[in-house]
Amino acid sequence: MENLITLVNKLQRACTALGDHGEESALPTLWDSLPSIAVVGGQSSGKSSVLESVVGKDFLPRGSGIVTRRPLVLQLHRIDEGQEYAEFMHQPKKRFTDFAAVRQEISDETDRETGRSKQISTVPIHLSIYSPNVVNLTLIDLPGLTKVAVDGQHESIVQDIENMVRSYIEKANCIILAISPANQDLATSDAIKISREVDPKGERTFGVLTKIDLMDKGTDAVDILEGKSYRLQYPWIGVVNRSQADINKSVDMIAARRREREYFATTPEYRHLASRMGSEHLGKVLSKHLENVIRSKIPSLQALINKTIVELESELSRLGKPIAVDTGGKLYMIMEICRAFDQNFKERLDGVRPGGDKIYGIFENQLPAAMKRLQLDKNLSMENVRKLITEADGYQPHLIAPEQGYRRLIEASLVCVKGPAEAAVDAVHAILKELVQKSIGETTELKQYPTLRVEVVNAASESLERMKEESKKAVLQLVDMECGYLTVEFFRKLPQDIEKGGNPTHSIFDRYNDSYLRRIGSTVLAYVNMVCATLRNSIPKSIVYCQVREAKRSLLDYFFAELGGKEARQLSKMLDEDPAVMQRRTNLAKRLELYRSAQAEIDAVSWSK
Repeated sequence: MENLITLVNKLQRACTALGDHGEESALPTLWDSLPSIAVVGGQSSGKSSVLESVVGKDFLPRGSGIVTRRPLVLQLHRIDEGQEYAEFMHQPKKRFTDFAAVRQEISDETDRETGRSKQISTVPIHLSIYSPNVVNLTLIDLPGLTKVAVDGQHESIVQDIENMVRSYIEKANCIILAISPANQDLATSDAIKISREVDPKGERTFGVLTKIDLMDKGTDAVDILEGKSYRLQYPWIGVVNRSQADINKSVDMIAARRREREYFATTPEYRHLASRMGSEHLGKVLSKHLENVIRSKIPSLQALINKTIVELESELSRLGKPIAVDTGGKLYMIMEICRAFDQNFKERLDGVRPGGDKIYGIFENQLPAAMKRLQLDKNLSMENVRKLITEADGYQPHLIAPEQGYRRLIEASLVCVKGPAEAAVDAVHAILKELVQKSIGETTELKQYPTLRVEVVNAASESLERMKEESKKAVLQLVDMECGYLTVEFFRKLPQDIEKGGNPTHSIFDRYNDSYLRRIGSTVLAYVNMVCATLRNSIPKSIVYCQVREAKRSLLDYFFAELGGKEARQLSKMLDEDPAVMQRRTNLAKRLELYRSAQAEIDAVSWSK
């Protein structure tokens, strides 16, 4: 059973070491889920004396005003033999055997956190005491409730202390040790008042009555101790602490405990209650109760820890890896991020991810439709044919065939194909840019680093722009090649017309008859259609070669080349992650470490049923 309290002690220490104090936070808190005993009382209620009586040592700071200004997590460890000693978590390698030095260190550590002011802090101090004279127990000493701020303190300190106390005792896993002085009306007890508000049924509250020996003559605390004045689920426990005179004389704590036992055993009013009175009995009761509470909470604690680990790992994965420190690490990190983006981009082109099919739609639908809309037959109307043929003849009619006229008609028709060819290049370019944007969005790491994201987008866009220009040159060259060299075999296969021209006696503007011009137009259209059919196949091949294939192969080559020449400062600028995200990742990593540590600690503890 003792392993259970030791387990919680370890987890509480891990919580504090890794920044989980149970305060309001955007991070999950393990602290709030751990069973604990919080000591609550007003100033001068005897709270410090009760704690020292349980420990059997003089170790807490004393004085007027608010002395306890930070939560003190007091972990008691029973040892079989040896010298008593204390350890602070903030000084893990130092053992304190002089408990006056412990008192001083509590004051000094409080001042380190609050800057030697009289303000309070929610960050706890962890103190472990190892002694043969204690039971295994963990207590959290909280600042005493007060009604008035003293000099050097904000007016809000009264409410601040109450808020801190509430933040501990309102948790369902907190056991409340409510300290009330017997020489004051219980109805005015600060501890009872606040514990009643957070635990109205008294299911988590242990009442401790101090200063019983200081009550007015003729009065006693029997009704309170028997639960008649104010009933709690657990019996009230009375204690008799050292008087101020005893403290001033440094009366031995062991002697004080013996005197306390004698007081209850010899005082007629309390003799029947003596077996369950005193600080020793209080320590044993609390230790046993804490063990039982911890045992009951272990299954739900395990479930919470396992669930939170999954959630933390998931969010850390979403936030991505932390930034490398050295130049080489930064360069490698940028390269890896870019490769991840490049892979996403390639997968979209190759059909692993959607998007690449739109390019096929350009070749299969947009390009043919655009070429069809050219309406080449209208471009080869009789008027156009007549105009170009006669212009090509110059000042005299042709002798055998209007070859130059044919060439000009074919060239004029094929030039029109340049428009759809360029439009296809632009359309593919637009799709590639869209795929770049989608791939950027799918690359988780690029969401971390806005500057790198902009750099990659710009680099990819510049590459695509260069590829687009090369692609346009290539497709226009295809059209120019068709214009520059006609397939002679096509014309040789045409039936020969005996009358090659019109009537030479006609004027130069009427040297061809209509039927002959129609035949020329028909022949040119047939040739142009043949060439267009070829271009419908060769233009997509050129576009794929110059744009799609090149984008897959070398989209970020220029960027990588420039990257190798950048200095550490420039690389750091690229990895300018949002500071809030960086801090969030650091905090999550610490909290994950805490939960994994807790998981390991719980798994390592074996307890009997």
